[in-house]
Amino acid sequence: MSANGQALAERYLKFGIFLAPFHPMEESPLLCMERDMQLLQHIDMLGYDEAWVGEHHSGGFEIIANPEMFIAQAIERTRHIRLGTGVISLPYHNPYTVASRMTQLDYQARGRAMFGVGPGALVGDAFRMGIDPENQRRMLNEALEAIVPLMRGEQVTMETDWFNLREARLQLPGYTRPHMEMAVASARSPVGALAAGKHGLGMLSIGGTSDDALKAHASNWGVAETAAAENGKMLDRKNWRIVTLMHIAETRDKAFENVKWGIDRWAKYFGEIATFPIVPDDITDAAEYLTEGRMAVIGTPDDAIEYLETLWDGAGGFGCLMQLAHNWADWEETKRSYDLIARQVIPHFQGSNDLRRYSYDYSRDNRPMFIGKAEKAVMNEIEKHEARKKGAAE
Repeated sequence: MSANGQALAERYLKFGIFLAPFHPMEESPLLCMERDMQLLQHIDMLGYDEAWVGEHHSGGFEIIANPEMFIAQAIERTRHIRLGTGVISLPYHNPYTVASRMTQLDYQARGRAMFGVGPGALVGDAFRMGIDPENQRRMLNEALEAIVPLMRGEQVTMETDWFNLREARLQLPGYTRPHMEMAVASARSPVGALAAGKHGLGMLSIGGTSDDALKAHASNWGVAETAAAENGKMLDRKNWRIVTLMHIAETRDKAFENVKWGIDRWAKYFGEIATFPIVPDDITDAAEYLTEGRMAVIGTPDDAIEYLETLWDGAGGFGCLMQLAHNWADWEETKRSYDLIARQVIPHFQGSNDLRRYSYDYSRDNRPMFIGKAEKAVMNEIEKHEARKKGAAE
């Protein structure tokens, strides 16, 4: 294998999506959910590795309240892709019932399900449930202290100010042994990274991929590794996922034209509803702002490759690139974007064509020899035939 091919093999990246999801307020919620389901089917067919489905209860834009239910249906409509909760907000649930539900999903998915957790992204959700946002990260850690041993089949007795477990133990072992894959959401604060390291779990880095955000993600991975070492755990970068923004078309102009369909509505939602705005109020061109700030790539497959190589270098390597599913473009152009990424971007980061290139180049370079041998073989057969004809005539 060439040096470049070897480098690609070492850099092997999985690809997936983070499906919040985001939907225009004007569209039918029934058809919005169906579109999300069709998106999972589409990327499953294209060979994407995984998809993570979010949990939100307010705000009107992110309309999946129960990712487990959505995943259970998606399991039946897909064949290969792995499906994760992205994420279950642990402060909203009793840890015993969460662990039990996810173990059931592990069985229904026959091992294709993943368990992503976090403190809860929308403050409006927590407010409606009477949860103080200042307590959410503490509650995440407390829930994990119960859930991780439960998922390992252990008995847990634990009391906090919001749940009380008494000799709690799951009635089923995991379908996946020792338990299904788990990951913790991590943004700018070190809370998720500390939890991932303490329990030896994967990490879902959300919160953007600008230069500053990427530095924060890399720093948090270091925090996770340190916490893992202190707790006798081992982390693997292949279980580190980074979420970014992308829309790809055949030309850069077409990509920017495509996203005019929905990017402003998406930016408005983050400015008016979501906890942290992404595009400032005074910005009139969201697409330009996001690309110039290196928070997104809107362009061609080559632009995407260059951008993702920058993310890889900035993070120091990670395991899976996850696209935030955003509905910037209409449905047909959205599908086309995923198609172009699958056909022209993913192979670059998975070394899919290295051996094909080697075979082609070898065949090209040795073509004169091959042709010479073929011509000689043909002439030998002609001469043999002529000799047989001559012998028969005599």
